Parts: sequence; structure tokens; C-alpha cells
Amino acid sequence: MTPPKLPQDAALFLDFDGCLVDIAARPDAVVVSSELLARLGKLYDQLGGAVALISGRDVADLRGHVPDFQGIVAGSHGAELSLAPDMIEAVHQQPFDVAALHRAAHELARPHPALLVEEKPHGVGLHYRADPGLQDYVEKVMQDLLATYPGLMLQPAKMAMEIRPQGVGKDSALAALMQREPFAGRVPVFAGDDTTDEPAMVQAQSLGGFAIKIGDGPTAAEYRLADPSALAAWLDASIN
Repeated sequence: MTPPKLPQDAALFLDFDGCLVDIAARPDAVVVSSELLARLGKLYDQLGGAVALISGRDVADLRGHVPDFQGIVAGSHGAELSLAPDMIEAVHQQPFDVAALHRAAHELARPHPALLVEEKPHGVGLHYRADPGLQDYVEKVMQDLLATYPGLMLQPAKMAMEIRPQGVGKDSALAALMQREPFAGRVPVFAGDDTTDEPAMVQAQSLGGFAIKIGDGPTAAEYRLADPSALAAWLDASIN
């Protein structure tokens, strides 16, 4: 079902990969158009700053792709928070050696050059998009690696598996932002494409707002749009 027009009093929360931009073969290969940057700026102005990006990417990486975005960015599935372009605040303090986790993931990827290790400040992702046949291998070795890191969890994603901290998530990030200005008292609207986004969709709807699933697949969201281009068109139609 196509979503209604964005409410004038919306608090808008947007995923990045597969939502604002098309998923690329590598995380660093996404294409961020000038139109997208302009769209985010217009939405920020129209909603009085109540626009946030909530992503599995770390904040520094995401800010690098949208350097002019003035809104809040919640990165690493909510483990990091950036209230302004030059600020990064750790919401979660990891009690483990993240560098050792990164090294272990690289060792697991070494036998298969098609695998891509995505190092994150609070975890690590192992992507098999270049060879979907490696899914079983990735799921097994990441599960084995997880067993050596209490307090972390395994997060399935599109063509990837990620190890990240427990106790954080896009849902808790959304809920926390809804308690602070300029989001408080507004209608939460969340758009995302992946299983990692589903808890935030449920959270937005539980707080009286609505959620939009981008692309195919089962979802808790009431509304759905086909792809990032369809989301862009919907957002543009909401900009006065």
C-alpha cells in the first residue's frame, strides 16, 4: 500500500543503503546524487530539523557520504550518535577488543577473495554479495566467531552477516530521539529496506506513526514502496 503524504508534523527517520541509495557491490561504492543531498536539505528545513538517518554504517562513514546533512545521524545500529556534522558520541561502550574482532574476520575472509570485511567501531560485517554461494560459509564462521565474544549478537542483513553489540538497535535509537527536540511531540515516520530496520518500523508504529518498507520481503510496515527511486518521488511530493 502506498503511504500517505508525509505529515507536516512528522519526525522523519531514514535508513541509508537500499533506502536512500541503491545497494552497491561494496559499501564504499554507493552513489549519492546531488538531488539526494538537496532533498535531505529541503526536508530538514521543512520539518524544522526533525530528520535523522539511522543506519548500520558507522557515523563517520555515513557523514562522509552526506557531508552537508545538518540533521542527526545514528550509526552502527544506534551504538553511535552524531548530533551535528562534527560530533560523534558513543552510545555503547564496547567491553571487547574490536581490533581483534576485525583481525579475526579478515582471517575468516582470507580463503575467499569475494568476501568483503566491513570494519566498524562497534563490530564487524562480512559481505558475500560478490558470491552469494558463500552464504552458508559466512553464516557458520560468523556464528563460530560470535561464540568467543559474549555480549555481542549476530545480525543478518542483505547479503551479509554482522556481529554487533547487544542492547542497541535502530528501534532504541528512534525511541531515544523521539524524547528529544526537535522530534518530541511529532509523528514518527520510518523508512527502511532490511531486516535490521524491522524493529524500528514496529517502534514508529507503536508511537503513533507509520513505517514504509522499501523493496520486497515480509515486513511489519503498513506501507511499501518499490525502491529508493520510489521513496525519492514520495519525499519530493511531500516537500512544499
